[in-house]
This record gives sequence, C-alpha cells and structure tokens, in this order.
Amino acid sequence: MTGVEFLASFLATGELHGLRVGSTLAEVDRALRHPFVDVVGEEGAWLRRDYGLVEFAFNPEPGPEWVVATATIQLHRLAPDDGPARSWARSTGVGFPRYTSWEELRDALSRTHGVPELKVTDQGGFLQYRAASSHVSVLVVDDGDEERGDRVGHGDVWSLDLWAPLRTGR
Repeated sequence: MTGVEFLASFLATGELHGLRVGSTLAEVDRALRHPFVDVVGEEGAWLRRDYGLVEFAFNPEPGPEWVVATATIQLHRLAPDDGPARSWARSTGVGFPRYTSWEELRDALSRTHGVPELKVTDQGGFLQYRAASSHVSVLVVDDGDEERGDRVGHGDVWSLDLWAPLRTGR
C-alpha cells in the first residue's frame, strides 16, 4: 500500500493499522512490529510510545490497561532522511515518500469511500483540515517561503492527528 492511500484511509476511518482511540496497548503491540521508545509520565499518569513515524499517547484505564488517547503520523520526520520510511515499509508494508503534498492526499481522498467533510482553519503558517466524523486532522504547511529540502515545504502535509471525541456526561 502506498503512503498516500494509507493516509486517505486513516483520514476517512480514524483507524491506523486497525487501531483507534480506545485500543489497548496489547492491541498496539499485536498490530505494530516496529522498534519504539516509551516515555512514561510522572506517577504513571500517561504513556507516550514513539515509533519514529507514528506516535501514540495512552491514558491509563481503571485497572492495569493503557488505552490509546491520540495517535499522530509525523510525516515531517521523513523529509531529512528516507531511512525511517524504509524501516516503516519493511515492518508494516506501507511505503512513504520523503514528502506528501496536500494535493496528492486530496486526490487519493477523491478515490476513497466514506470521505468525511473537512473544516479548514488557519493555524499560523499551517492550514488544519479537521474531519469531525473520523476525529482526524491534517496539518499542511501554508508558508510560501518554505521549500522542500531537509524540511517539508509549502503545500506539504506536516502531520495527521487522531484525537479522542469529547465525552458528554449526563
């Protein structure tokens, strides 16, 4: 699968390798066979697992289980070096280029089933495309002076973020 197809599916479904908000740490371990670094917050208040390209944040549930609170695909980390992309492709079967433009992602979305409505907001040097139905947002570089090189350039996707829906209590 190409990286842009994977991103379009993630944006449409809110699932990353079958994982979503509420998935357990054990489910993440089964889904991803890729090197990672764990960082645990003070007194075990949170856990962040960084796979290089993808980063998960976990919250503890009552009991011993950690559950996914957020997930971020950090595409900007691929620009300086294609090593992380090659490593990710070997372990997951998803191949990413060093740069992914918003135009490429939009084109892939046009061929994807269940594309959500996107709300666009200016984030000061970035445009954020937010899909409320899948709880995924896309951050795109919106600075005409930014050129591709060791960094992503104008019109390139910086990252995609999955967030937990707000809970409303009664």
